[in-house]
Amino acid sequence: MQPISVQKLRNVLQGKLIHGSDQWSVQHAIYYNRHDLTKSHTLLFVSRSDQINWQEIDRKGPSLIISDKPSTELKNALDNTTVLQVKSVTQAYWTFIEYYRSLFDIPVVALTGTCGKTTTKEMLKHIASKHWQVQASVSSKNEPRQSLPYLTGIEEKTQAAIFELGLGNTGNIKHQCMIYQPTIGIITNIGVHHLDGCLNLEGYIKAKAEIVEGIKEDGTLIINADDDNIKTISLKRFKGKIIKFGLQDSADYKASKIQFANTGMKFVLEFAETTYNVFVPGYGEHQVYNALAAIAACHEMGLTIRQAISGLRNFKPMARHLEFTTGLGDSTIIDDTWTNNPTSVEAALKVLDTVGKEKKVILILGDIKRLGNFEEKYHREIGSMVAERKIDTLITIGKRAEKIADQAQKDGTNAEVHTFKEVAGVLELLKPKLDADTIVLIKGPMSSRSMIEFANTLKNSL
Repeated sequence: MQPISVQKLRNVLQGKLIHGSDQWSVQHAIYYNRHDLTKSHTLLFVSRSDQINWQEIDRKGPSLIISDKPSTELKNALDNTTVLQVKSVTQAYWTFIEYYRSLFDIPVVALTGTCGKTTTKEMLKHIASKHWQVQASVSSKNEPRQSLPYLTGIEEKTQAAIFELGLGNTGNIKHQCMIYQPTIGIITNIGVHHLDGCLNLEGYIKAKAEIVEGIKEDGTLIINADDDNIKTISLKRFKGKIIKFGLQDSADYKASKIQFANTGMKFVLEFAETTYNVFVPGYGEHQVYNALAAIAACHEMGLTIRQAISGLRNFKPMARHLEFTTGLGDSTIIDDTWTNNPTSVEAALKVLDTVGKEKKVILILGDIKRLGNFEEKYHREIGSMVAERKIDTLITIGKRAEKIADQAQKDGTNAEVHTFKEVAGVLELLKPKLDADTIVLIKGPMSSRSMIEFANTLKNSL
């Protein structure tokens, strides 16, 4: 965080000094009881309803409390704590956000999408970090409550920022955009997810579309030109630049001649009447889309197309994102236990279509969560997708996933089908089947520690 004097904050927030000195500077900012207090020189927004542990705050001091609690309570502060009383802590919080964000005139990228947003964000970070000092969200830790620490991670030397937007409920993306005020927004794709928090697909699309109004005036929106759900979003009110990526002629950044190569994908990028040969590590057509979005964003941030392509070549694919490993019995294990939703399952199956052609194929699928009232519908749709394919063995784990197995059988799959309530017993079934001619795709929710550990067991070839 860029240090700010308490005296400056007192003026910006129109706070009344209740206790302590304003002749020092804060170097961190948190919302009390939402974030852990771990460092000295921290600003804490304290709500009226919060119970204050004055001793803890004082031990970590000097500390600055911003609160709308009554003066009688705020005067309980100890020697190492400064207190500013404000009329509304919520208003003070947003005033601080606005002030802090205004200190930086840099490219700020915000990404959302059902799939690919973490990978695209990591690609962007990887490429941009070769040229600039970059502040970025960590892995897929994208909850709205992370936004304040991420924003204040921007400091004087920061030249670009890249943030992934999490969506659990309607309003989450709007809230995060109010904090980040992105100059560039990206929608990787919109499939099906979090229907429990958005009621239905229409609600989910609307929640994702909140990014459109969240981009700063004269900013840039980068969208997937081939995504049918994105096409339903009205862009009439958006006054900035719109850039499209995809495989169709309508895309500004168009990929053609896509090929599976050793450890990744090759394709030709067509942009502004010029063609470029591109290699991106990681398998699947979806990885090509991720690369297109990353290249487009890098170019908008100020890098050349060739700089973006060059940086992409040595990108290291994320763990548990269709991660290929030699496993038990010299089998090929594809670990895709990072996330689980219908869109990502379909993408994984498409990869399996190519890499599993000459192999005995074993497919292990876990429950898909957060589908609300549409749980059975989408599990059955996946069962139908499985039935269309050459799968030798289908194993489902979990009560919800039983619908996948049931529908695959109803649709006439030729696979040997097994259903398990839990991981226990699956390894015993698999061991005799695993050899050098076998490929196993395991896909489950990141919340399932047992499936993640089971995938690690399969990958352990010792």
